Amino acid sequence: MPATSLTDAELAQALTDLPGWTVEDGKLTATFKTDRSTVPSLYAAVAAAEDEANHHAEVRILYGTIGFALNTHDAGGAITALDTSTAARLTALATEHGARPVNG
Repeated sequence: MPATSLTDAELAQALTDLPGWTVEDGKLTATFKTDRSTVPSLYAAVAAAEDEANHHAEVRILYGTIGFALNTHDAGGAITALDTSTAARLTALATEHGARPVNG
C-alpha cells in the first residue's frame, strides 16, 4: 500500500509534537545546533537509523549545525506519517547527541 499524504490537520497536529520542525518548500525541515565535534557521530547515528527504516532525509551539515528535510518520494513528494515518525527519531538522536533545534 503506497504512503498517503497527511492532511493539513494531521500535519499541524504532528508539528506540535516536533519542536523545531516546520514545513518549507513542501518538505518537513529542521536544523539542529551542536558542537562541531559532535556532528560526525550524530550523522553516523542518523545514517544507521535511516538505513534501518529505509527512509532517508536530505542532510545539510554546516559548521556546528545539521539540518534535515523530509518528504516521501513514493507519495509524489508529499509529507506522510513516515516523514513525521522519521522526524521524531531524528529529533531523539539529535537530543541524545546534545543538539538542540535552532528554531523552537
